[in-house]
Amino acid sequence: MTAEAYLVRRNVNQPSSGKISPPRLLGRLDMILTERCNNNCVHCYINLPSGDLDARKKELSTDEIKNILKEAVTLGCMMVRFSGGEPLLREDFGELYLFARRQGLKVAIFTNATCITPDLADLFARIPPKEKIEITVYGMKQESYEAVTCVPGSFAKAWRGIHLLQERKVPFVVKGALLPDNKDDVDEFEAWAATIPWMEKLPGYSMFFDLRCRREEGKNRSIMAVRATPENGVKFMTRRKEEFLKDQKQFCSQFMRPSGDKLFSCGSGKGGGCVDAYGGFQMCMMLLHPDTVYDLKQGTLQDALERSFPACRNTTAVNKDYLQRCARCFLKGLCEQCPAKSWAEHGTLDTPVEYFCQVAHAQARFLGLIGEGEKAWEVVDAEQRIEKFVNS
Repeated sequence: MTAEAYLVRRNVNQPSSGKISPPRLLGRLDMILTERCNNNCVHCYINLPSGDLDARKKELSTDEIKNILKEAVTLGCMMVRFSGGEPLLREDFGELYLFARRQGLKVAIFTNATCITPDLADLFARIPPKEKIEITVYGMKQESYEAVTCVPGSFAKAWRGIHLLQERKVPFVVKGALLPDNKDDVDEFEAWAATIPWMEKLPGYSMFFDLRCRREEGKNRSIMAVRATPENGVKFMTRRKEEFLKDQKQFCSQFMRPSGDKLFSCGSGKGGGCVDAYGGFQMCMMLLHPDTVYDLKQGTLQDALERSFPACRNTTAVNKDYLQRCARCFLKGLCEQCPAKSWAEHGTLDTPVEYFCQVAHAQARFLGLIGEGEKAWEVVDAEQRIEKFVNS
């Protein structure tokens, strides 16, 4: 059986056999296969212990996941992204991967690479995922790597997995998480990343870490403790100043405007969504507010996309602080404030997250969009400032 046998070519936008194709409701689907992970990274927002039997029992079964994937395809889905936790922890991962490919789906995989075995690497080489595997690397030395993961032996396992993919020429890219324990590895990491044939640009980094979506206070305090300060984060982001300014000029020309009282100004729940490990269909991977999660054990992807999610997307802000600040702020494109972040930090959909506000203002000061002490929601000539920056 050749790899091409697992590729089904479909044009969801063109009529077939003289019939009008149904509207494409679902472009891509995220699936969190498990919330368990074999690492215990201090900054991570989703990493239950790998041996958590209660979590494992509650996870969707193999057949339940297959049924979700089958429905996704009927709705026009072209790609599924498997993530976790660590998705490769599931004993049925290979079976699920093959099933998705047999449905004609491209498969994206987010992994720490520690669970990549010779058999899995051979499978990826024989039946390519059609999307580059994304690997998060936590350090270039055992000491720094395992200071982040808090698991002895994880460094060797991760590099074994990476080398297995390299030997078989399975396309992958890498990204990093900037933390106090691995910040001195950045230059070595980027020099090595530049040797990976499939890396088209420098690796991206997470540093303004998200809190636990299930709102675990103890873990969230630990995450807050390792977040980059707004000033240090911007300093790192802008270390290649000319490249950063070029990217930001293009970005700001398109996405810098106030959102008003509309909470969902992003694409959450519109043509996509995320199935969590237990059958909840979320508008995005981070949003777990109970009013926005659809139970797939009681319904279908189609019902969520046609009825439930559109109703959620019409939600407007009522929080006075949000209406006075976020709704009027022209830095929306730079700010990570969103219903998911508000839920994780405050348990509501519309409470401003001060940390992300500070990060956005620090970026805007660097770009010259606001001055020291200015608040972006008080600026009256925002359009002129943006135009001046973009054309400078």
